[in-house]
Amino acid sequence: MGLEEKLPSGVLLTTVEKVAGYARKGSLWPATFGLACCAIEMMATGGPRYDIARFGMEVFRASPRQADLMIVAGRVSQKMAPVLRQIYDQMPNPKWVLAMGVCASSGGMFNNYAIVQGVDHVVPVDMYLPGCPPRPEMLIDAILKIHDQIQDMKLGVNAKTEMVENEKLALATPSTLEMKGLLR
Repeated sequence: MGLEEKLPSGVLLTTVEKVAGYARKGSLWPATFGLACCAIEMMATGGPRYDIARFGMEVFRASPRQADLMIVAGRVSQKMAPVLRQIYDQMPNPKWVLAMGVCASSGGMFNNYAIVQGVDHVVPVDMYLPGCPPRPEMLIDAILKIHDQIQDMKLGVNAKTEMVENEKLALATPSTLEMKGLLR
């Protein structure tokens, strides 16, 4: 009854945003930033058993200028934080960050002056992956969730509008001091 039935076979209807999202999610190249035990699990994900090559990500880039996904695997020390930020700044846009493991997400068991209590104090994080250390299956699941985010990204003016709306929502959320429940 719809337009799809009246079109000849082989005709595909979509938007430019969907095609660009599909191309972006299929060409995601990760940058290595393995700092601790989580990096071993990240390396195992690239091995033959878990085979991250299924998603076109078999080559972990050592150069930030060739990567668009930074996987921060492990604890970040205060001395390493400026290096992490410099590598993030050298990555081309659009770029995404995955905090792998509880140490990268929140400092983990290292609650001291030497460890950054969450990599989100240094770079904006798109996906948090819990666990100590998280299994390769969990990393693949997080990467697939980032693929879903990339697929639904807006382009051009729509992206700017979405960014402004997200910023307003982030500013409207209450601070953790005002929240009630398990946080207190």
